[in-house]
Amino acid sequence: MFPPIELPKGSFCMYAVNSDQHQLLSSLTHLIHNSIAPHADETDSRGTFPSASMKALADAGYFGLTLPKDMGGMAQPLRMFVAVVEEIAQACASTAMIYVMHVTATQGILNSVTLGEREPLLREIAAGKHLTTLAFSERGSRSQFWAPVSQLTPCGDSFTTDAFKSWVTSASYASSYVSSVQKPGAESPMDVTLYIARPDAPGVEIGSRFDGLGLRGNNSLPVTFNAMAVSEQDLLTKQGEGAAMMLEILLPWFSIGTAAMANGLCRAALKATTGHLCSAGFENTNSQLRDLPNLRSRLAEMSVRTEQSRALLAHTIGEMENPTPMTPLYVLQSRLAAIEAAVDVTDLAMKACGGAAFSKHLNIERLFRDARAGWVMAPTTDHLREFTGRALTGLPLFG
Repeated sequence: MFPPIELPKGSFCMYAVNSDQHQLLSSLTHLIHNSIAPHADETDSRGTFPSASMKALADAGYFGLTLPKDMGGMAQPLRMFVAVVEEIAQACASTAMIYVMHVTATQGILNSVTLGEREPLLREIAAGKHLTTLAFSERGSRSQFWAPVSQLTPCGDSFTTDAFKSWVTSASYASSYVSSVQKPGAESPMDVTLYIARPDAPGVEIGSRFDGLGLRGNNSLPVTFNAMAVSEQDLLTKQGEGAAMMLEILLPWFSIGTAAMANGLCRAALKATTGHLCSAGFENTNSQLRDLPNLRSRLAEMSVRTEQSRALLAHTIGEMENPTPMTPLYVLQSRLAAIEAAVDVTDLAMKACGGAAFSKHLNIERLFRDARAGWVMAPTTDHLREFTGRALTGLPLFG
């Protein structure tokens, strides 16, 4: 008879991080245990922004995770962003999603060649004093975030804009929004300019409380810009060149970040299910739930789907670090695979754990709902399938 396989204890990072990065992840694990996990249930049940969790990340320097050291950042690479998000998501997916938006928007600021006061802003971010986010989707374009309907209108030596941004994560708590708009006189919705908007600027109205099914702590609210002023110093890109930054920088970082979040949900569901099957049982037969073949089968499927998604994401990181013509396809597929895996894995977890999951005695029900929020977040799974299919058949992504 073969002995049981000895599985590694603790967290297992498959993203090829070095020893110093492993140590950083170990410190992060303690931070999560002490300052994020204790707030996760309340964040979900009350639908409140995880202020304490985000402050803990800010104070520990994680707001500047990917920023250069000469700006006060940690200078960590893409793969560490993925590893950090996956760890956070296992404890609180809302916190992870807010963090993904922040780091993604920060990449836009970092790569800007037009933004005034760029360096002071980046230093403020690295110091944990500035939370930023994305404001792309609009009521007129819905989940087709790449095609805003709002326009810049010249006004003296600056501009104004009217916009209804349909969902802005961290809307009431962010210090800035990385936003999109059509350039003046645009001939196409793809003639996009990116700019920085500030929630406290005149003309900005933030909507009412968010009460969603999952990711309930995101503070994702509609935000209206009424004749809001936009100066040349606020522009993140040259006029009409925003689509390049949006699709070549922001979309890839957002896609792998949300894939990491989804993989974190998978890992949390797998851990909770394994623990339940190994601890609960039947007194009348002196057996455990793990002795039932059908439950072991579900657990096995959960594990396979989780590791398939993580392996694809690990490969995609390598592609992004050394780009090839296939890299954009892997980016799209990684997000699609992870979002679908999270939905399927958490569904299997609910079924494997039965009443203990449905009665909320386990955290699986929260994971189940959080996974479904990722399904509808732009680019949606339908968009991702369409983009992937177009890429595979030699068609442009936007036709």
